Amino acid sequence: MTHLAEQRERAEASGVHHLTVLSNDEPARRARRSWTLALATLGVLAFALSFSQSWWKFTLYAPQYPHGLRLEIALTGLQGDVHEIDMLNHYIGMRHLVQAAPIERAYASYGVAGVCFAVLVGILLLGRRTGRLALLPALLFPIGFITDSFAWLYAFGHQLDPRAPLHVPPFTPQMFGNGQIGQFMTFAEPALGFWLSVVGVALVAAAVEYRQRAVCAHCAHAAKCKDVCPVHFLGNPGKLEKSA
Repeated sequence: MTHLAEQRERAEASGVHHLTVLSNDEPARRARRSWTLALATLGVLAFALSFSQSWWKFTLYAPQYPHGLRLEIALTGLQGDVHEIDMLNHYIGMRHLVQAAPIERAYASYGVAGVCFAVLVGILLLGRRTGRLALLPALLFPIGFITDSFAWLYAFGHQLDPRAPLHVPPFTPQMFGNGQIGQFMTFAEPALGFWLSVVGVALVAAAVEYRQRAVCAHCAHAAKCKDVCPVHFLGNPGKLEKSA
């Protein structure tokens, strides 16, 4: 039993009741928690907005296509000159682009929702020792996209049909900058959706670090806080201390 609880019991036994006085620091604590939630919410909104945008852009140049053929990859599918690029890919034995990442595209909305939910739950429930883990799902979002996209590009460029009219050595399409596939020059770059996810990661990182330094470090339970926040972040540490 804490010293505060003992004082309260003695006051009740004596019949003297004191009005509860709010700590002058309570408004500041609430403001710091509000800033943390605002940063995390903005990060989650950036992730949600990225779902409706293209994440990567490819442009293919050749003498017969002086203006280039364009391909944009979104979390839910492909846009641009997909049919024309598929016709060209057929000559070197590459599969149709729509066959790439069918599971990822089908469950992309659930994945984005899961990332947003995991970030917010981490911000609200993780303790001081584990608080920085709330950044992990945010980091995995863009990193997972790049890793998965590279794996599919590698598979498509290395699993060519040997019966194709034209034979080219196995290749991996360039994901960044200039590259070459047969007679085509290529240029690849991130699109708005990817940059929104990067902004989301930066905002969540700021929220997590601000939470650790400005909220958790000044909490009345900082010394004994471990894996789970004892006040679930939004609670009043002073009230929990008085009820101990």
